[in-house]
Order: sequence, then C-alpha cells, then structure tokens
Amino acid sequence: MNVTVSPTPSARRVGASSAGGLARLRAVLPLISRIVAAVGGGYALAALASVAVLALPVSRIQAVIGGMLGSFAVYAAAVVWVFAVRSATRAWIGLLVAALPLLPLAWSVWHGAAPAVSP
Repeated sequence: MNVTVSPTPSARRVGASSAGGLARLRAVLPLISRIVAAVGGGYALAALASVAVLALPVSRIQAVIGGMLGSFAVYAAAVVWVFAVRSATRAWIGLLVAALPLLPLAWSVWHGAAPAVSP
C-alpha cells in the first residue's frame, strides 16, 4: 500500500513565501543600491569636488565659497545621474569615473601641496 503525504497548506505557504521573499529582495536590491549611490556616493562626490576646488590658483575665500556653491550642483547632478542610467552598476561606475580626476586635486589639498595664493 502506497501512501503519499502532501505538505500541509501552511508548510506550502512558508516555502512559497521564502521563495517569493527572495525574489522580491532581488527585485528591490537595484533600487536600494541606487538610493545608497545617490545619497552616499553623491555626497562623497560633492565633498570631493568642494575640496578639489581649493587646489585651484585662486584666493582661499573664493575657493571655499566656490566649492561650497558648486557642491550643491554636483550633488544634484549625481542624484539625477544615478536614477537616469540603465543599471545600478552603471550608476556606481559613473560616480567612480567622476571622482577619479578629483582625487589627485583633493589629495594635494589634504597633504598641503596646494598652491598658497594671497588674497
């Protein structure tokens, strides 16, 4: 005599919900990645740009004010960029590519190699 035991309805729901939850998580991860890129990556890029402006041969006051004002535009552009590109991977790559030219300038400011221009 063959007896087959089928899972109870609650056991079927648990298995289905964990598989459905994993699928939902996979669907939401790119959005979470974009949000982190927009908030964190955009902030990092804006901060890097505002520090890099200090390496320009202008007075310190002009560089600080210009960097602060420019950082708002950089942050806004980074947020728009992150949500405009096709994938979250391209968003992260775009932020990194934008940060690469700013790194040496910011590095020179952080280590005191920036030119000292008197007002």
